[in-house]
Amino acid sequence: MSVAGKVKEVLGAIKDAAESSGRDPATVRLVGVTKTKPPEKVMEGYEAGLRLFGESYIQEALPKMGALPSDIEWHMIGHLQSNKAKLAVGAFSLIHTLDRPSLAQELNRAALARGVRVKVLIQANLAGEVSKHGTDAEGAVTLAKRAFEWPGLEISGLMTIPPYEDDPEESRKHFRALRELRRRIDSLGLDGVKMEHLSMGMSNDFRVAVEEGATLVRVGSLIFGERGQEI
Repeated sequence: MSVAGKVKEVLGAIKDAAESSGRDPATVRLVGVTKTKPPEKVMEGYEAGLRLFGESYIQEALPKMGALPSDIEWHMIGHLQSNKAKLAVGAFSLIHTLDRPSLAQELNRAALARGVRVKVLIQANLAGEVSKHGTDAEGAVTLAKRAFEWPGLEISGLMTIPPYEDDPEESRKHFRALRELRRRIDSLGLDGVKMEHLSMGMSNDFRVAVEEGATLVRVGSLIFGERGQEI
């Protein structure tokens, strides 16, 4: 199936999952994940109607941005090194992977220097996987409570990557835990914190994520093919 066909299929699945759980499909946005994909492949997604794309590597993303239409919205969805924070500010409209105070400090410094406010999500590693980045639930609460220290940032929600399972139902408990963590942080009424987004769900489990409240689902291989096996 073509990229356009895959985009249509994924959007249809998002719509079905949202409606079956009593949600408005318009509250869920599809992030086309294009890390390792060339600009030509991104353009296939663009021509299929996608305007939101996620990248994981700064050095790879910046040249793509210059070669592609200016109305594309770019999200940073990969681990961000503190020394790359300055490059990310101004390039991405949302950074999904804030997971430590040192990164918040660097992003804040760069944002203030540019006179902008950067929207970020706190990445929560709720399963405690040592192979994945992200803070635990208490660390996420602490980051949110410290938001007043970083006036250049707006904490806009949470992100998680659950352990990969063949059965997507195994991800449900992690998505529910992230939703509960959002409720907990939201109840604190913190300045500079708006728990607007839950970024969760990828190619194998995005339907379950939508059922559990995802507002952003990150889908790459299902649309563009596995690395080295592009559609």
